[in-house]
Amino acid sequence: MRMSLSLILAFAPVALMACKPAAEPAPTPVETVAAAPAVTDAAPAAPAVLNAADLRRVCRAGLAAIHGQDVSMIEISGVTGQVVSASWRAPVDGGRMRAECRVDSDLITWKPLDLPDASQVRWMNQSGDPVVRYALDGDRVIVTQTQPDGANERSEVTVPAEQEAR
Repeated sequence: MRMSLSLILAFAPVALMACKPAAEPAPTPVETVAAAPAVTDAAPAAPAVLNAADLRRVCRAGLAAIHGQDVSMIEISGVTGQVVSASWRAPVDGGRMRAECRVDSDLITWKPLDLPDASQVRWMNQSGDPVVRYALDGDRVIVTQTQPDGANERSEVTVPAEQEAR
């Protein structure tokens, strides 16, 4: 009896360690970047709420950076609430690419439209998607994209506010 009690006491800590809850998985690079405030060398920042002209400017600059287009090629066709509709010439076949864009705090989120696979028509804000942030500095819009692997791309474009007021 004494020996079995000793064995029970000896293995009790091991058994209890096996009951310990599993550790939370580490966040992906995109989740880490999305949760952290943007870090820049300059003072520009994203305003809490954008007016319609700035919303158009930020979406033009963001979509241009995301799709490797010149900002002058991005045409805004409308704004519904806080969602901007835009289009640009498709580089491959000359057709039109269309997307929607919205801004939340300093994050730019976009959704491609008119894709052959309807499952790809979604807001690009899932864990495997790049995180796109912006900052305003006068007429300049600074766009920083963080890829899922942690790589950063930064672009700066000038989009005058008066140009978007029309």
